[in-house]
Amino acid sequence: MSAWLITGGAGFIGSNFVRAVAADAPAPIVVLDALTYSGNLASIAELIEARRIQFVHADIRDPDTLTELFARHDFQRVVHFAAESHVDRSILGPRAFVETNVVGTLNLLAAARDRWQGNFAQRLFLHISTDEVFGTLAATEPPFNESTPYAPNSPYAASKAASDHLVRAWHHTYGFPAIITNCSNNYGPWQFPEKLIPLMILNAIEGRELPVYGDGLQVRDWLHVADHCDALRVVLERGTVGATYCIGGGQQHTNLQVVSSICDLVSERLGQAPRAARRLIRHVEDRPGHDRRYAIDSGKVRRELGWSPRFDLMASLPELVDWYLAHADWVAGIRSGDYLRFYEQQYSHRLRKTS
Repeated sequence: MSAWLITGGAGFIGSNFVRAVAADAPAPIVVLDALTYSGNLASIAELIEARRIQFVHADIRDPDTLTELFARHDFQRVVHFAAESHVDRSILGPRAFVETNVVGTLNLLAAARDRWQGNFAQRLFLHISTDEVFGTLAATEPPFNESTPYAPNSPYAASKAASDHLVRAWHHTYGFPAIITNCSNNYGPWQFPEKLIPLMILNAIEGRELPVYGDGLQVRDWLHVADHCDALRVVLERGTVGATYCIGGGQQHTNLQVVSSICDLVSERLGQAPRAARRLIRHVEDRPGHDRRYAIDSGKVRRELGWSPRFDLMASLPELVDWYLAHADWVAGIRSGDYLRFYEQQYSHRLRKTS
């Protein structure tokens, strides 16, 4: 029986996508996830219990497991989210990013090609990547688009760029049916709390210091994860094999603007004085090689496939703060010892310097 394979389906974007497609997917869904620190079965537990998806606990770094999985299922669609994705972690330990993002993607491409060889029709490999492969933008430069040269500046970005190049090479060398998407910064429910928005929401709720790198004026283009999932579904349905699509929310804000807005919302929700939580903001030593600005031109996916984002970041933040307030159990479960060790390693020395 034909099926879909979704890698990294217990992670932030992957789990949101799994929930979005589980209700009406045209084929059974197999979710593969290694359940490292950022993967959490609680994000998709109800779908597993209801048998709307099949979960496989496995690692894309294991080629034998992938070969066996492709032999067992006739996958028509592979949607590849599985990746190490946090820049700070990549600076501390780049090897894991190369092993998962590069070698893991190579393993997945090889398993798919071996199984699909001679029968690429009606098959598709959708590779989800990032705008960080394009490097950084000056304040006056136009946004990234599909023809922007690659210029990765962090180990994470370099590993994703390498995986993009592998997917592109598989298509051009073997005729492999692949599409690449490059998205801007995602936000929304179920996001692991090492990322900016959930980190700041949770720290503000708990009255903890809010570490903001440098002057906080780095600009990001924010994309709601629901909009991203909608775009991916459109690409799966109508995208051109061999194409690349840039997906952005068109919401450019500085990190300091986002953190300040979160502070004010948390102060309101907790019955504090207006802007009280802003006193928790601490400008800390910037991280090495910090890109100044990202922005995406989504014109191609809008024109060719009819997609457009629905969510505005600032209008969405109140609901998101409420979500994290209402999901304290999920937050407690995912904040493992690994997360606490990383937080101590990444921020504690910087915060001590500001005190």
